[in-house]
Order: sequence, then structure tokens, then C-alpha cells
Amino acid sequence: MNLDWLQPAERVRRLPPYVFARLDELKASARERGLDLIDLGMGNPDGPTPQPVVDAAHAAIQDSANHGYPPFEGTGSFREAITRWYHRRYGVSLDSNGEALPLLGSKEGLAHLAMAYINPGDTVLVPTPAYPAHFRGPAIANGQIYDLPLTVKNDWLIDVSAIPEDVARRAKVLLFNYPNNPTAATAPREFFEEIVAFARHYEIMLVHDLCYAELAFDNYQPTSLLEIPGAKEIGVEFHTLSKTYNMAGWRVGFVVGNRHIIQGLRTLKTNLDYGIFSALQKAAETALQLPDKYLDEVQIRYRTRRDFLIKEFASLGWEVAKTRATMYLWVACPPGISSTDFALSVMEQTGVVFTPGNAFGSGGEGYFRVSLIADCDRLGEAMNRLRQANIRFEPATAQV
Repeated sequence: MNLDWLQPAERVRRLPPYVFARLDELKASARERGLDLIDLGMGNPDGPTPQPVVDAAHAAIQDSANHGYPPFEGTGSFREAITRWYHRRYGVSLDSNGEALPLLGSKEGLAHLAMAYINPGDTVLVPTPAYPAHFRGPAIANGQIYDLPLTVKNDWLIDVSAIPEDVARRAKVLLFNYPNNPTAATAPREFFEEIVAFARHYEIMLVHDLCYAELAFDNYQPTSLLEIPGAKEIGVEFHTLSKTYNMAGWRVGFVVGNRHIIQGLRTLKTNLDYGIFSALQKAAETALQLPDKYLDEVQIRYRTRRDFLIKEFASLGWEVAKTRATMYLWVACPPGISSTDFALSVMEQTGVVFTPGNAFGSGGEGYFRVSLIADCDRLGEAMNRLRQANIRFEPATAQV
């Protein structure tokens, strides 16, 4: 039977293949050929979820009161845990009744926020490179994406002064993310003050993704958008328990900030889902109440791996900036080869998986992202494989 008539909507057909889904296919094929992969591609934390969180989930599952539909806006106790956590971490006061909304992970919330607020043709300001959900959500909503190029020359920060006046006047939403995925860049408080002033002047909604703020090193303390006076009048901030508490598979996140923006997202979600299983919300409450020693352990793990890999890359000719946050390194490809070709060639030759920079938009071309998601013994094995395959950074003659 000819099924050509079973075509998905144009909004789906217009999307390019999701790079991590494509990488999964290639990795599966490599494993079928017997290749021992060291996967440093997707940012999938390798540490265990803290035991108190697991115990809380187990106890909550035993309670049949948690087995029904949860409230659309999440349980009151989880929302209160979120707002208490924000006050403890950032000194930001939030109303749990309206200024906090649990999500099925921040990716879901980002995509649905775009659907809730972006009309076809609306101008949306999105950095490049960026986390794919930041530009795919607006694309699904048929928004008109205006790229904001991030460059090493500007420390991978958005330059709002470079946005043309006519673009700024018609822009509806600006999405951004510091500490940044994929570049691992951090932004000073002055940057947040500048971007809030810019957005208030042009009446642009600010959407900030803060999911890596607790993975910070060397006494660096990231800034929350909501710390900036006036930010809550125009913006929201997304967070997730995936990275901070090693809960990626639990799919628990939240958004905080402007109650009117959050209400629009809630209205859409009431038509699409019932939210997070109540037992998981109980577990998430436990995570947000954990002593900071749990965060300290996670930070030490990633800082140790960061230092190890930067030294190993240096031995192969790569000069990699010392990051102050996130679970990534952002590394320049050898000249004369695309990021996709480089990553695929490395995987074929060595079984080491990196993410090509162009997976994060055109601004990521020329780089690859390394996730710090293996212990140092395994990272050392990965670098030894690159060394044995003579994969080095040699600017004049580099070839893989």
C-alpha cells in the first residue's frame, strides 16, 4: 500500500534530524560491529541519584494517594520546595502560588512555552550556538528566528548592541543560557543587567535557562536572571534536576518568574499533559532539601574531570579554555574539516563519541563538545585512543 499520503505536518517535516537521535543510530550501528564506545556526546550524568531521593520515591510510590492525577500546577509542597530552594541559593523571593511551575523536564517546558507565546512569523532572538530546544521550540511554533552569533572573541556572550534597531523593535522573545550549553561560557552580573535593560526597553520577553548553575567551580557563583531588579516583570527562568542531582531520566524540571508568562504556559499544558507523577514530585522535594554537600560532591567530580581532560588535550596539541561551570568542554576542531566529519571520523577510528558543534546551530561549526560523563580512567582510555590514532591538533596540516 502506498503511504505517501501519510505525511506529517509541515512543522515536523521542516525540522532537521535531531542530532542526538542521529548519533544514537550511529552508535547502535557501531556497537553492532563490536566497537567499544566511550560516549562523551550527550550530556547524560553518570553519577547515581542521591540515595535519599531514591528512598523518598520508593516511599511515595507505596502511598496510593500519589497514584491519581496530580494537580495541573504541580503539588503545593513541591512548588514550595522550589521557591525555598531559590531563596536559599539566590536570595530570590517567589510566590509558590503562581511564580513556580513544575515541568516534565526543562526541555518540555521550553518547547511548550514557545507554543504558548510565539505566533507564526513572530521574531525570536536565539543565540547560535545554543541548546537545540532553544531554537527548535520556536521553529515548531513557526516563529521567525533571528540568530545572535556567539564568538570566542566576545567570550561567547550575546552582544545586544549588535542587534539592529528594527529587529529589536519587532522581537517578541529572547532565549539565552548562562552558564552556557554548549560553550560552557559564563556571564558576569553586568551582562544580566544589560540584557534586562535591553529587554525592558524593547518590551521583549526574556527566557533564561539556568540548568547548569549548580555545576560551578573555583568559587564561581552563577547569576540568576531573577536576581536582577525588574527581570521578573519581563522574564522567566528554567531549571532542572537532571544535572544537579543526577536525575536526567526522572524528567523533573521547573520554571519560575513572571506569573503571567507562567500562567500562559500552564494553560497550554493543561491541554497536553497532567504533569509529573506525584511520587516523583515527592522525591524532587527531597532533592531540593538536600544539604549542599551533595552539590559539593557533584562539583568536585566534574572539576576533577575538567582538569584531567584539559591537560590530556594539551598533550595532543589542543588549547582548551579552563571552564568555570557546566559539564562540558568546547573544543576547536582541526582546520579543514567540518565538525560533523571530525566527530564521525573520530568515532569510526577510536570509538570515542563527541558531539559536533553544528548540532547546536550554524554558530557551532568548527567546534565539538565533550561531556565530562565518565571517570578519569575511562577518559584516559579515550585520550589514549586518540593518541594511538594520531588524532592531534596541528594547525598547518591537521587531518583526522
